[in-house]
Amino acid sequence: MNLKVNIAGVELSNPIITASGTFGFGREYGEMYSLDELGAICVKGLTLAPRAGNPPPRITETYGGILNSVGLQNPGVDMFIKNEIPELKKYTCKIIANIAGNTIEDYCEMAERLSGSGVDMLEMNISCPNVKEGGVAFGTNAKTILHITQEVKKHAKIPVIVKLSPNVTDITEMAKAAEAGGADALSLINTLLGMAIDIKTRRPILANITGGLSGPAVKPVAVRMVYQVAQCTKLPIIGMGGITNGDDAVEFMLAGSNAVAVGTANFMNPYACVSIKKGIVDYMNQYHIKDVNDLVGQVVIK
Repeated sequence: MNLKVNIAGVELSNPIITASGTFGFGREYGEMYSLDELGAICVKGLTLAPRAGNPPPRITETYGGILNSVGLQNPGVDMFIKNEIPELKKYTCKIIANIAGNTIEDYCEMAERLSGSGVDMLEMNISCPNVKEGGVAFGTNAKTILHITQEVKKHAKIPVIVKLSPNVTDITEMAKAAEAGGADALSLINTLLGMAIDIKTRRPILANITGGLSGPAVKPVAVRMVYQVAQCTKLPIIGMGGITNGDDAVEFMLAGSNAVAVGTANFMNPYACVSIKKGIVDYMNQYHIKDVNDLVGQVVIK
């Protein structure tokens, strides 16, 4: 049975990737199981300078998921290179650095610094506000996606994954813009924008008022968007959004994902990634499938 997948020329031992922001830098989970079990780790979102994140409360549960507005708390790209990459290099899984910035120049600078650091791929979080455009997120405008991808590709010496936001009118337009800009792969979906109110105090529960919704509740939206994007682009796709078991992962692959990223499930079950990988193997055994890549895009549309 072959579980190896190839994302933009980078071979993963299996299709399981950790979603950025749900696995830290792997240290805590590495105390529970070997990270060699994973195809890749996508680390917590990095910014050029250290960030303290948003004030609390910044996470709350909701039906079928969570709302978060952590605000990209992280030690900065230089400290990540110095302190975290040597630890991650002890494992065979690939390393994906998730990068976020307020300007295109931020992304380009991080791409330069990370390209020679031992990281295998970059994932661009383009849901961040563009301060030069009055706070509009990069990922909600096709022209901006095209431009930022073109610019980052000039500085990156490793494959670039563009992470797409679902908070748009047409996900295929954004995917095609990223492809035209030179993206090597796509990942989707990022969180859906949501809000929760405490009816006793009549105040928003999150200090930031709104937050990103993730977890099982978003899965049907994510599967639909992966399917749509797979129809309009030739780029490899990393699908994510509410994956909690092997059947969910298979569903994403049938829709068109070449690999899957597991996020919120890690909070509910720290062994989720291992369990999901086993679930994929069980499905393959049940249906006599020899190669996991044979699942990709095989949804039957009458």
